[in-house]
Amino acid sequence: MAKTLPFTGSGVALITPFTETGVDYPKLKELINWHIDNKTDAIIICGTTGEASTMPDEEHMAVIEYTVKEVAGRIPVIAGTGSNDTPHAIVLSSFAKKVGADGLLLVTPYYNKTTQKGLYNHYKAIAEAVDLPIILYNVPSRTGMSIALETLVELAKIDNIVAIKEASGDMSYATKVAAKCPELYMYSGNDDIVLPLMSLGGKGVISVAANVVPEDVHNMCEALANGDIEKGREYQLKMLDLMNALFVEVNPIPVKTAMNLMGFKVGPLRMPLCDMAQKNLEVLKNAMTNYGIKIQK
Repeated sequence: MAKTLPFTGSGVALITPFTETGVDYPKLKELINWHIDNKTDAIIICGTTGEASTMPDEEHMAVIEYTVKEVAGRIPVIAGTGSNDTPHAIVLSSFAKKVGADGLLLVTPYYNKTTQKGLYNHYKAIAEAVDLPIILYNVPSRTGMSIALETLVELAKIDNIVAIKEASGDMSYATKVAAKCPELYMYSGNDDIVLPLMSLGGKGVISVAANVVPEDVHNMCEALANGDIEKGREYQLKMLDLMNALFVEVNPIPVKTAMNLMGFKVGPLRMPLCDMAQKNLEVLKNAMTNYGIKIQK
């Protein structure tokens, strides 16, 4: 059975705008429509960049539902519903399906982690419970575990496990995924290696930088998808210093700071995330200014 492609191009790992007491829904509405107007190809809501780990279930679900309703089918909405507790992931994923999300992004279990057998069983249980396209999320720097290639080969046999967000930064691993799991679509989870990953057949990126420069990230992916490697390379290298600055501290601290510097007024980070160190803030400001992004006073 052919697998469903969730999206092609630039999927923004959208920040969540907060007030001191909750989610700033008018601002979320503004951001969603700004992204659609600026060529973003998909919204990934309640992921790492969206600070989902600090959101209680009621809030997490409400943000997914609001986003689906506001997007109203104009572009795909992928809901972050992963957990290190399998039944909890099923509850979140089932809700996302109920309210009309187009797909799920499921991070590997963290802290308790598991064995590769347990990882397979975890994903299989969610896939059997919720009939939506699933993007596996491999990010060992955050979770402390990686999806072994042998495990991925077995997971790829499950019909609605359709893609992987590859965020290990290991191009050797990504190359093996492309070779051994051709039925799985692959998205870069790292903004700085979109070009090489798409050259292996990747379908785009789930991007932090797209929060700040959505049209450029879209244009890079579009060029690469169309085989225009030179144009794609120009965009990749043009954005490199900015992309690096957006990771000068743990994500999403710099990107949310950047959006506030741009005048978006997306509110505070939630603890334990905190304001940037001054030296790193200067690195971010310099990268933004050099890119031509106007910083609001």
